[in-house]
Amino acid sequence: MTSKLTGDRLIITVMGATGRQGGAVVGHLLAAGWRVRAVTRNPQKKRAAALAARGAEVVQADMADPASLEPALRNAYGVFSVQNPMTSGIEAEILQGRTVAEAAAQAGIRHLVYASAGIGERGTGVGSWESKLDVEERLRELGVPHTVLRPMAFMELMTDKGFCPAVAMWHLMPKLTGPDLPIHWISVEDVGAVVAQIFADPHKYVGADLKLCADTRSNAQCRAIWAKVAGRPPQRFPMPLWLFEHFVGQDRSRMWRWLREANLAGDTGPTRAIVPTAMTLDQWLTRQYSAD
Repeated sequence: MTSKLTGDRLIITVMGATGRQGGAVVGHLLAAGWRVRAVTRNPQKKRAAALAARGAEVVQADMADPASLEPALRNAYGVFSVQNPMTSGIEAEILQGRTVAEAAAQAGIRHLVYASAGIGERGTGVGSWESKLDVEERLRELGVPHTVLRPMAFMELMTDKGFCPAVAMWHLMPKLTGPDLPIHWISVEDVGAVVAQIFADPHKYVGADLKLCADTRSNAQCRAIWAKVAGRPPQRFPMPLWLFEHFVGQDRSRMWRWLREANLAGDTGPTRAIVPTAMTLDQWLTRQYSAD
């Protein structure tokens, strides 16, 4: 890709590059022709080596350490910033997000795309949504040009072992949201595609707060689509809620209860305006089984 800004191949620094969202973003930016600096705490990871093999510059840095971020951001045009409270905890997530924002301001970054979540309002009681508002507040204070992305639910919740789908998606979630509550879905892969388009057209998206949704389906509908594609229903593993919360905390169960009461409306139009090919749930599940 030739940048619309200067005609040069500009650098985008991707935080959490070996994670779900970061990895998808790296792939789409490389495919679009950007120079990508992939940040990880452990460059020896297999995923880091795979990114390097695809053409990314893999660099070691800690999102909580300003000194390590300085070379990672040097001479970069943009930053994709994502933190994972599931692995780091809420307080560490806030620290990391604010530190990246401050390092971006110091480096003169011209466009930061922030992977947020939730509805963009306080008072939900969902820690992993409220924490991101703290990071957004710091970005505004610093005056860093940025775009906020709010994917509601990743399709990978149905398949990724890290999300414990047999317990969470297929057993506890429908008990707390109700099986027929509309849930708004997007694949991680399509989040990467959205990010690449946003960096390519900054004048359109700097300052935007975008709710990402490619399909709206209830848990019951998701089960039916799974059964149609796979020829069997998804595996369900019964576990008491108290035991699930013992292992993963209460944040997800609070989220599910809040969603049931709020019954949010969803609109696929804004996402498809950016990426018209964003996958429906049927398409995404078919792709998963084709890959297998």
